[in-house]
Amino acid sequence: MLKIIISGCNGHMGRVVEALCQADPAVEVCAGFDVMGSADRDFSVYTSPAQFTGEADAVIDFSSPAALDGLLEFAKERHIPLVLATTGYSPEQVAQVGAAALEVPIFRSANMSLGINVLLELVKKAAAVLGDSCDIEIVERHHRRKVDAPSGTALMIADAAAESCGHETEYVFERHSVRQPRDKKEIGISALRGGTIVGEHEIIFAGHDEVMEIKHTAYSREIFAQGAVEAAKFIASVEKPGLYDMSCLVK
Repeated sequence: MLKIIISGCNGHMGRVVEALCQADPAVEVCAGFDVMGSADRDFSVYTSPAQFTGEADAVIDFSSPAALDGLLEFAKERHIPLVLATTGYSPEQVAQVGAAALEVPIFRSANMSLGINVLLELVKKAAAVLGDSCDIEIVERHHRRKVDAPSGTALMIADAAAESCGHETEYVFERHSVRQPRDKKEIGISALRGGTIVGEHEIIFAGHDEVMEIKHTAYSREIFAQGAVEAAKFIASVEKPGLYDMSCLVK
């Protein structure tokens, strides 16, 4: 049985991961990490990864960027692979993850939905065909509690489009101060926050007399938690250090 540690176990996503693991006979939650601690769980909860001395096959992290340093040190010292599903990392933290992946397997994705990662492949194809003739805009919508904007997923989509469109690109995050026609190289990214929207991402290819849209809507957090559990099953079987992502699961 796969032994999983949930980092951020008291949060919304941590609770969903816990429920999925409890329903999966192949997975056991052996511990949790959370700065608030907890005494009402079926497993021990530690306020710091360094406090854990047991055995585990992987860590699933849905916490905050502030927890990254401790998780990376823990993974390197214990040689336990990580699934990093937290968003909002700084460029410096992304570099830290890359450096740690030279020593231990790390699975990182800004979005653990299999559907979103299929969408990324569609965006790459569309951008390769339409990138020279269409303007690309990305609109993302999330609940009022989400802190980072734009979402990590919106940036993933923008990167996929930029990689495939065949020309130089520039991300534009707001237009209220811009008083000039839209430049061909721009990829617009707009973020909306409100209510309880789990997550919506829409990619618009606007051309001459035609518009193509690709859209993904998440109706529950369970799809992200399920993707993270599948990622943990995968990364636990990986022996070679490296940085892995959802492309390993979407074949």
